[in-house]
Amino acid sequence: MWIRPDWPAPATVQAISTSRHGGVSTAPWTSLNLGNHVDDSPEAVAHNRAIVRQYLPSDPVWLTQVHGVQVVDAATALQNTEADAVTAHTVSAVCAVMTADCLPVLLCNQAGTVVGAAHAGWRGLCNGVIEATITQMQVPSDTLMAWLGPAIGPNAFEVGEEVRTAFMAHDSTAINAFRPSTNDGKWLLDIYLLAKQRLQASGVHAIYGGDYCTVTDANRFFSYRRDQRTGRMASLIWLTE
Repeated sequence: MWIRPDWPAPATVQAISTSRHGGVSTAPWTSLNLGNHVDDSPEAVAHNRAIVRQYLPSDPVWLTQVHGVQVVDAATALQNTEADAVTAHTVSAVCAVMTADCLPVLLCNQAGTVVGAAHAGWRGLCNGVIEATITQMQVPSDTLMAWLGPAIGPNAFEVGEEVRTAFMAHDSTAINAFRPSTNDGKWLLDIYLLAKQRLQASGVHAIYGGDYCTVTDANRFFSYRRDQRTGRMASLIWLTE
């Protein structure tokens, strides 16, 4: 039912990423839909969240994600706060981001004293959501490690020239994350590579994950691009004693 990040996180850091399996929602949200904004039954979403809650030390902070760069503290943030990233220095405060093609980025430090989660769609990634999350964690960036969770893969993410131009305006090396599509004027974007570039530029060099594709793996993952009307998965991270 879960994916557990394959990274050398310290024992005080726990993290999971949900799949589409293990819940009660019916089609087209089958079955562990955790999003309450996708027209699924509120009762089903509440039940699904309760299923996940059994494995967590506290209720996650469920954000209202807007493809921005706002970062909140899991220990003090209100439910449904508009933000796209969350950090925690407090034991048992659960950071969570929801995705269905966008990239979930989980972060922790080597000492196991701070964690973070960022929702990195292309807009948030381009505008600096990863950098903002790292800043909020308040530790040297070279002590951090990152795990890149299930997202749209590099063979499925077709974008227009405006997306390529936006990334290139920030960093010319972003050109390496784009290759021509078979459709005229379009590009295939490697969001994993773009995230790695941003992490490395910020001083984070221990980077793991990044080998999924939510679009092509319909058995395991929800995908907005593939299905439009679909559910949301969650990537969650927290500190333990």
